[in-house]
Amino acid sequence: MLWNAFISKAKNATFLFNRDFMEYHNDRFVDASLLVFKEGKLVAVIPANREGDVVHSHQGLTYGGFITSEVLKLKDAMEVFQSVLKHFENNGISSFNLKLIPSIYTTAPSEELLYFLSLLQARLTRRDVLSVIDYSVFPKVVSNNRKRGLKRAKSKGLIVKEETLFDGFWDTVLTPNLKEKYGKAPVHSLEEIKKLRDSFPKQIRQFNVYYEDAIVAGTTIFETETVAHAQYISATENKQELGSLDILFHHLINEVYKDKNYFDFGVSNENQGKNINEGLLYWKESFGARTIIQDFYSLETHNHYLLDQVLQ
Repeated sequence: MLWNAFISKAKNATFLFNRDFMEYHNDRFVDASLLVFKEGKLVAVIPANREGDVVHSHQGLTYGGFITSEVLKLKDAMEVFQSVLKHFENNGISSFNLKLIPSIYTTAPSEELLYFLSLLQARLTRRDVLSVIDYSVFPKVVSNNRKRGLKRAKSKGLIVKEETLFDGFWDTVLTPNLKEKYGKAPVHSLEEIKKLRDSFPKQIRQFNVYYEDAIVAGTTIFETETVAHAQYISATENKQELGSLDILFHHLINEVYKDKNYFDFGVSNENQGKNINEGLLYWKESFGARTIIQDFYSLETHNHYLLDQVLQ
């Protein structure tokens, strides 16, 4: 990773303002990410990018918000967040658009930020729907459609393989599908996903489905300690006939990731969260997934003074 940074000091924290924090996105975004240190220890990370006088939770990340150490107590967390806002204001930033990390991704109770946002008069600007399997209450019976699809896949001899290469899925299935349906390319190019995998070889995994030696479906999984998140899902046009996605996710949910706390299918929203793709939502829920939300807020950086007198 490339570093081009300068140090900024606040009352009780030191900021490393990094212009190349998200190196593989630096051709699309002006990076404004922060590493926050207190007494020499890293206590918070804010992946962010800048557009004029506005800073966003990094728009090149699926889930990127205000990430704090799990040992950080409320008083220290408030001090850090207030210092971040002061730092932004001092550098000509008037607004901070912040997307919260979905609750399933925290390793300890961590809702201090919701309290701070209410005090700071932040506005809720968007709310996305995520479809998640909670293994502690995972239903044993999925929909009849999924059962029939799994039966078709087994009868046709489909095979699920974990692979170290992304080329086949990207070139044969994912990229052509996205281009045809939406006129878009994957958020990560093939070279970018390879670079990410090189950096996180245990956290990024590729699973493909084969029918008669040809790739017919696949998914790219991003893992955390507690969650398996399907970052990309795609299949060829005959997915219903073959049951390719049914056998793939049956294998992942019931075998590969059965010891995780959660399996996250991701969002089904369109139009900046205002609409839901009903067919996509139904498909995810038919595996037993249910809804959690991800919130997006906008706040003015100069409102940091509203935290001055909170602690009495």
